[in-house]
Amino acid sequence: MKIAIQGELGSFSHEAAQAMVPSAKVVPCARSLEVFDRVQRASVDAAVIPIENSLAGSVAEHFDLLLSRDVHIVREFRLRIVHNLIALPATKLSTVRRVFSHPVALEQCRDLFAKNPRLRAEPFYDTAGSVKHIVAEKLGDAAAIASRRAAAVYGGKILKAGIEDDKKNFTRFFLIRRGQPRVQRGADKTSLAFSTKNIPGALFKSLSVFALCDISLSKIESRPLRGRPWEYVFFVDLLRGDDADVRNALHHLAEVTDLVKVLGIYREA
Repeated sequence: MKIAIQGELGSFSHEAAQAMVPSAKVVPCARSLEVFDRVQRASVDAAVIPIENSLAGSVAEHFDLLLSRDVHIVREFRLRIVHNLIALPATKLSTVRRVFSHPVALEQCRDLFAKNPRLRAEPFYDTAGSVKHIVAEKLGDAAAIASRRAAAVYGGKILKAGIEDDKKNFTRFFLIRRGQPRVQRGADKTSLAFSTKNIPGALFKSLSVFALCDISLSKIESRPLRGRPWEYVFFVDLLRGDDADVRNALHHLAEVTDLVKVLGIYREA
Protein backbone atom coordinates (compact mmCIF):
# COMPACT_ATOMS: atom_id res chain seq x y z
CA MET A 1 0.00 0.00 0.00
CA LYS A 2 1.32 3.45 -0.96
CA ILE A 3 0.52 6.51 1.18
CA ALA A 4 1.37 10.06 0.12
CA ILE A 5 2.43 12.73 2.63
CA GLN A 6 3.42 16.38 2.31
CA GLY A 7 7.02 16.76 3.42
CA GLU A 8 10.09 14.58 3.76
CA LEU A 9 10.56 11.18 5.37
CA GLY A 10 11.03 11.75 9.09
CA SER A 11 8.40 14.48 9.22
CA PHE A 12 5.49 14.38 11.66
CA SER A 13 3.22 13.38 8.76
CA HIS A 14 5.56 10.43 8.17
CA GLU A 15 5.25 9.45 11.84
CA ALA A 16 1.47 9.65 11.65
CA ALA A 17 1.39 7.58 8.45
CA GLN A 18 3.52 4.84 9.98
CA ALA A 19 1.36 4.80 13.11
CA MET A 20 -1.88 4.57 11.12
CA VAL A 21 -0.72 2.09 8.44
CA PRO A 22 2.55 0.50 9.66
CA SER A 23 3.10 -1.66 6.56
CA ALA A 24 2.60 1.14 4.02
CA LYS A 25 5.23 2.56 1.70
CA VAL A 26 5.33 6.32 2.33
CA VAL A 27 5.63 8.60 -0.73
CA PRO A 28 6.89 12.11 0.18
CA CYS A 29 5.51 15.03 -1.85
CA ALA A 30 6.74 18.60 -2.10
CA ARG A 31 3.30 20.25 -1.89
CA SER A 32 -0.12 19.50 -0.46
CA LEU A 33 -1.67 19.86 -3.93
CA GLU A 34 0.53 17.02 -5.17
CA VAL A 35 -0.66 14.82 -2.29
CA PHE A 36 -4.33 15.28 -3.22
CA ASP A 37 -3.61 14.93 -6.94
CA ARG A 38 -1.86 11.61 -6.35
CA VAL A 39 -4.85 10.31 -4.40
CA GLN A 40 -7.32 11.47 -7.05
CA ARG A 41 -5.21 9.96 -9.88
CA ALA A 42 -4.87 6.72 -7.87
CA SER A 43 -1.08 6.77 -8.14
CA VAL A 44 -1.18 6.14 -4.37
CA ASP A 45 -3.75 4.22 -2.36
CA ALA A 46 -4.26 6.92 0.28
CA ALA A 47 -2.70 9.95 1.93
CA VAL A 48 -2.08 11.24 5.44
CA ILE A 49 -2.60 14.96 5.94
CA PRO A 50 -2.38 17.21 9.02
CA ILE A 51 -5.68 19.02 9.48
CA GLU A 52 -5.41 20.79 12.82
CA ASN A 53 -2.86 21.57 15.53
CA SER A 54 -3.97 22.16 19.11
CA LEU A 55 -1.84 25.34 19.30
CA ALA A 56 -1.52 26.66 15.73
CA GLY A 57 -5.06 25.86 14.60
CA SER A 58 -6.31 24.48 11.31
CA VAL A 59 -4.44 23.81 8.05
CA ALA A 60 -6.61 25.99 5.81
CA GLU A 61 -5.32 24.64 2.49
CA HIS A 62 -6.25 21.10 3.45
CA PHE A 63 -9.83 22.08 4.28
CA ASP A 64 -10.10 23.72 0.86
CA LEU A 65 -8.72 20.63 -0.89
CA LEU A 66 -11.03 18.27 1.02
CA LEU A 67 -13.94 20.28 -0.30
CA SER A 68 -12.78 20.54 -3.92
CA ARG A 69 -11.39 17.04 -4.49
CA ASP A 70 -13.06 13.64 -4.82
CA VAL A 71 -11.66 12.22 -1.59
CA HIS A 72 -13.04 11.17 1.78
CA ILE A 73 -11.79 10.76 5.34
CA VAL A 74 -11.20 7.18 6.46
CA ARG A 75 -9.64 7.71 9.86
CA GLU A 76 -8.26 10.35 12.21
CA PHE A 77 -5.17 10.17 14.44
CA ARG A 78 -3.75 12.50 17.08
CA LEU A 79 0.03 12.75 17.35
CA ARG A 80 1.86 14.30 20.29
CA ILE A 81 4.31 16.80 18.78
CA VAL A 82 7.78 16.81 20.37
CA HIS A 83 10.26 19.27 18.87
CA ASN A 84 14.00 18.69 19.06
CA LEU A 85 16.99 20.86 18.19
CA ILE A 86 19.03 18.80 15.70
CA ALA A 87 22.46 19.48 14.17
CA LEU A 88 25.44 17.75 12.54
CA PRO A 89 27.06 15.12 14.80
CA ALA A 90 30.15 17.30 15.41
CA THR A 91 28.21 20.53 16.11
CA LYS A 92 28.01 21.93 19.63
CA LEU A 93 25.13 24.06 20.86
CA SER A 94 27.49 26.96 21.57
CA THR A 95 28.41 27.22 17.87
CA VAL A 96 24.82 27.28 16.52
CA ARG A 97 23.67 30.63 15.15
CA ARG A 98 20.86 29.68 12.73
CA VAL A 99 17.84 27.47 13.36
CA PHE A 100 15.87 26.14 10.37
CA SER A 101 12.35 24.72 10.48
CA HIS A 102 8.79 25.09 9.28
CA PRO A 103 7.33 28.44 10.45
CA VAL A 104 4.76 26.69 12.67
CA ALA A 105 7.50 24.72 14.45
CA LEU A 106 9.57 27.88 14.95
CA GLU A 107 6.52 29.62 16.41
CA GLN A 108 5.98 26.76 18.85
CA CYS A 109 9.52 27.07 20.23
CA ARG A 110 9.61 30.78 21.15
CA ASP A 111 11.19 30.12 24.54
CA LEU A 112 14.27 28.64 22.87
CA PHE A 113 14.91 31.91 21.03
CA ALA A 114 14.03 34.08 24.04
CA LYS A 115 16.59 32.25 26.20
CA ASN A 116 19.23 32.17 23.43
CA PRO A 117 19.23 35.60 21.69
CA ARG A 118 22.15 34.59 19.47
CA LEU A 119 19.92 32.11 17.61
CA ARG A 120 18.22 33.37 14.44
CA ALA A 121 15.09 31.64 13.18
CA GLU A 122 15.21 30.65 9.49
CA PRO A 123 11.84 29.54 8.02
CA PHE A 124 12.03 26.38 5.90
CA TYR A 125 9.45 24.37 3.91
CA ASP A 126 9.44 21.32 6.21
CA THR A 127 10.67 20.22 9.65
CA ALA A 128 12.39 17.04 8.48
CA GLY A 129 13.50 18.81 5.31
CA SER A 130 15.42 21.30 7.44
CA VAL A 131 17.44 18.45 8.99
CA LYS A 132 18.07 16.98 5.54
CA HIS A 133 19.27 20.41 4.34
CA ILE A 134 21.67 20.96 7.23
CA VAL A 135 23.22 17.49 6.89
CA ALA A 136 23.46 17.63 3.08
CA GLU A 137 25.03 21.10 3.10
CA LYS A 138 27.21 20.34 6.16
CA LEU A 139 26.11 23.55 7.93
CA GLY A 140 28.20 23.59 11.11
CA ASP A 141 26.69 26.81 12.45
CA ALA A 142 23.08 25.70 12.01
CA ALA A 143 20.50 23.44 13.61
CA ALA A 144 16.96 22.36 12.79
CA ILE A 145 13.79 21.89 14.76
CA ALA A 146 12.22 18.54 13.92
CA SER A 147 11.24 15.12 15.21
CA ARG A 148 13.50 12.46 16.72
CA ARG A 149 12.74 10.31 13.67
CA ALA A 150 14.09 13.04 11.35
CA ALA A 151 17.39 12.98 13.24
CA ALA A 152 17.60 9.21 12.80
CA VAL A 153 16.66 9.28 9.10
CA TYR A 154 19.19 11.94 8.09
CA GLY A 155 21.99 11.29 10.57
CA GLY A 156 21.61 14.37 12.75
CA LYS A 157 22.38 14.73 16.45
CA ILE A 158 19.82 15.95 18.99
CA LEU A 159 21.31 18.89 20.88
CA LYS A 160 18.21 19.58 22.96
CA ALA A 161 15.08 17.43 23.23
CA GLY A 162 11.52 18.51 23.97
CA ILE A 163 12.04 22.22 23.23
CA GLU A 164 8.38 23.00 22.45
CA ASP A 165 6.89 25.73 24.67
CA ASP A 166 3.70 23.83 25.45
CA LYS A 167 3.85 20.09 26.18
CA LYS A 168 0.16 19.70 25.33
CA ASN A 169 0.95 20.06 21.64
CA PHE A 170 -0.98 17.68 19.40
CA THR A 171 -1.67 17.51 15.68
CA ARG A 172 -4.75 15.83 14.27
CA PHE A 173 -4.19 13.89 11.04
CA PHE A 174 -6.62 12.43 8.51
CA LEU A 175 -6.13 9.30 6.45
CA ILE A 176 -7.91 10.03 3.16
CA ARG A 177 -8.83 7.92 0.15
CA ARG A 178 -10.28 8.53 -3.28
CA GLY A 179 -14.03 8.52 -3.86
CA GLN A 180 -17.21 9.00 -1.86
CA PRO A 181 -17.41 8.44 1.91
CA ARG A 182 -17.91 4.93 3.19
CA VAL A 183 -19.09 4.31 6.73
CA GLN A 184 -16.20 2.90 8.74
CA ARG A 185 -16.78 0.13 11.28
CA GLY A 186 -17.51 1.63 14.70
CA ALA A 187 -17.87 5.13 13.20
CA ASP A 188 -18.94 7.71 15.78
CA LYS A 189 -17.89 10.94 14.09
CA THR A 190 -18.92 12.73 10.89
CA SER A 191 -17.13 15.61 9.12
CA LEU A 192 -19.02 17.71 6.60
CA ALA A 193 -19.04 21.05 4.82
CA PHE A 194 -21.97 23.30 3.94
CA SER A 195 -22.62 26.80 2.64
CA THR A 196 -25.60 29.10 3.13
CA LYS A 197 -27.12 32.13 1.48
CA ASN A 198 -26.12 35.44 3.07
CA ILE A 199 -29.52 36.16 4.56
CA PRO A 200 -30.61 36.74 8.18
CA GLY A 201 -30.88 33.56 10.20
CA ALA A 202 -29.30 31.28 7.59
CA LEU A 203 -26.57 29.91 9.85
CA PHE A 204 -28.98 29.64 12.79
CA LYS A 205 -31.37 27.54 10.70
CA SER A 206 -28.51 25.33 9.51
CA LEU A 207 -27.20 24.61 12.99
CA SER A 208 -30.67 24.14 14.46
CA VAL A 209 -31.13 20.93 12.45
CA PHE A 210 -28.43 19.34 14.63
CA ALA A 211 -29.76 20.78 17.89
CA LEU A 212 -33.26 19.49 17.16
CA CYS A 213 -31.84 15.99 16.61
CA ASP A 214 -29.74 16.20 19.79
CA ILE A 215 -26.48 15.94 17.82
CA SER A 216 -23.38 17.46 19.41
CA LEU A 217 -20.86 19.45 17.34
CA SER A 218 -17.20 19.31 18.37
CA LYS A 219 -16.00 21.83 15.77
CA ILE A 220 -17.24 24.53 13.41
CA GLU A 221 -15.03 26.68 11.22
CA SER A 222 -15.63 28.95 8.24
CA ARG A 223 -13.50 29.31 5.12
CA PRO A 224 -13.89 31.61 2.07
CA LEU A 225 -15.73 29.91 -0.79
CA ARG A 226 -13.52 29.90 -3.88
CA GLY A 227 -14.97 31.75 -6.87
CA ARG A 228 -17.64 33.45 -4.74
CA PRO A 229 -16.11 36.49 -2.98
CA TRP A 230 -17.43 37.26 0.51
CA GLU A 231 -19.27 33.95 0.72
CA TYR A 232 -18.18 31.20 3.09
CA VAL A 233 -18.30 27.47 3.62
CA PHE A 234 -18.65 25.99 7.10
CA PHE A 235 -16.74 22.88 8.15
CA VAL A 236 -18.40 20.94 10.96
CA ASP A 237 -17.57 17.83 13.00
CA LEU A 238 -20.51 15.90 14.46
CA LEU A 239 -20.03 13.52 17.37
CA ARG A 240 -22.20 10.88 15.73
CA GLY A 241 -21.74 8.28 13.01
CA ASP A 242 -24.23 7.11 10.39
CA ASP A 243 -27.58 6.77 12.18
CA ALA A 244 -31.19 7.78 11.59
CA ASP A 245 -30.87 11.10 13.45
CA VAL A 246 -27.81 12.15 11.43
CA ARG A 247 -29.43 11.16 8.15
CA ASN A 248 -32.54 13.13 9.12
CA ALA A 249 -30.45 16.17 10.10
CA LEU A 250 -28.53 16.05 6.80
CA HIS A 251 -31.80 15.83 4.87
CA HIS A 252 -33.09 19.00 6.55
CA LEU A 253 -29.69 20.69 6.20
CA ALA A 254 -29.87 20.22 2.43
CA GLU A 255 -33.23 22.02 2.42
CA VAL A 256 -31.81 25.22 4.00
CA THR A 257 -28.34 25.37 2.42
CA ASP A 258 -26.78 25.77 -1.02
CA LEU A 259 -24.17 23.03 -0.62
CA VAL A 260 -23.67 20.01 1.63
CA LYS A 261 -20.72 17.63 1.30
CA VAL A 262 -20.06 14.79 3.73
CA LEU A 263 -16.28 14.55 4.04
CA GLY A 264 -16.11 11.37 6.08
CA ILE A 265 -17.83 9.08 8.60
CA TYR A 266 -15.20 7.48 10.80
CA ARG A 267 -14.15 6.53 14.32
CA GLU A 268 -13.10 9.35 16.64
CA ALA A 269 -9.44 9.18 17.70
